[in-house]
Amino acid sequence: MSSTKPFDIAIVGGGISGLTLAISLFKQNVPVTVYESASKFGEIGAGVGFGPNAVRAMALISPEIVEGFKRCVTHGESEEDWFTVRIGDHRKAGPDGVLRQKETKGLKVGDPIFEIHYTNNDLAGGVHRAHFLDELLKLIPDSVSRLGKRLVDITAAADGSQDAVLHFADGTTAQHSAVIGCDGIKSKTREILLGADEGRAIFSGKYAYRGLIPMEKAVEMLGRKIAGNSQMYMGYHGHLLTFPIEKGKTMNVVAFSSRETWTDPQWVVKTSKEKMLSDFSTWGPTVNTIITAMEKRDIWALFNHPPAKTYYGLSPRICLLGDAAHATTPHQGSGAGMCIEDCYILGRLVAEVASAQDLGRAFQAYDEVRRPRTQKLVKTSRDAGMLYEFELEGDDLEAIERNFKARMNWIWDADLQQDLEEALSMLAR
Repeated sequence: MSSTKPFDIAIVGGGISGLTLAISLFKQNVPVTVYESASKFGEIGAGVGFGPNAVRAMALISPEIVEGFKRCVTHGESEEDWFTVRIGDHRKAGPDGVLRQKETKGLKVGDPIFEIHYTNNDLAGGVHRAHFLDELLKLIPDSVSRLGKRLVDITAAADGSQDAVLHFADGTTAQHSAVIGCDGIKSKTREILLGADEGRAIFSGKYAYRGLIPMEKAVEMLGRKIAGNSQMYMGYHGHLLTFPIEKGKTMNVVAFSSRETWTDPQWVVKTSKEKMLSDFSTWGPTVNTIITAMEKRDIWALFNHPPAKTYYGLSPRICLLGDAAHATTPHQGSGAGMCIEDCYILGRLVAEVASAQDLGRAFQAYDEVRRPRTQKLVKTSRDAGMLYEFELEGDDLEAIERNFKARMNWIWDADLQQDLEEALSMLAR
């Protein structure tokens, strides 16, 4: 076993990204402390999907992460399918209910028009965020965690070491060789590094209703095949997703709509069934049946980060990872997966260096390899949301299908080991 590194890392944020990175560093004998603002570890939201690339990254970090993932992953009954795509909006149909452009096949609103299949499946699927977080917590000792620590500032140590001093809301401080911000879309670490303007997320023009339906009820409404597998219903300026979570006990529903601005200071607000139904008043009976049955109705405003000019700084040493670096909309189901990829690359780079003075070179290599790929995700995810809502290719179903079937390959088929080799070669220069 290699000896313990002569430097230590502070991770700000104890969500999926922070804990995954902590596992990576801990297993490679890098001293690490996780600072979490909440009084206990927890994740907001229910379902989160991981594509084949993300599961491969988990395995490269630690097979134990994959074992934990297996214990809580939910697959559709057809494991190769990402989504079956349907049209939900009656405005795309003629007076007889048949979809325009699909007259020769006689397809109507709600019928399947094409499917998107995972490539290199590798157990891809969805988990309940909190359940997966519990699995990650099993892989690090309690001693690395500090709860109730809300970051308010980071300053350079006065001893000239380029160490970072973390300042917390409770008045305490902590000095570490470097800080890695894993504190999500509202990251304080990002704001400290990049400034308020570039540090803050911007409204994407989309919002989502999220709700749950017990699977037994969903099957009764929709049938086993539809309820038990992932479905997407597309339409004008809106789309709706359904997919099973909690090992098939629950059908998760996310219904997206559009607006120009978001002025409420809260990003998650309660809503009424009437408001939801009004947004989908021109849609077919299947979508309206789903919306009527949704439990725990919330509106989630969808924000993403503007492009960052860098993911790191050196005085003091700060690096951004996951949503703190590249928060994205969920339209390609790959935001969390990119966070896991980040943990693989950055974890290995940090473990490779011999001293605190070399951490800057590790951060630079990580930035050069990861920033182009992750920034591309932010842009293409916004484009995907427009695609599903007839705003990118219009309502041309053939063009939408061509675009959709090609757009996920660069995400799912990534060669992460090659990316690591490229980053290690930069580090060796």
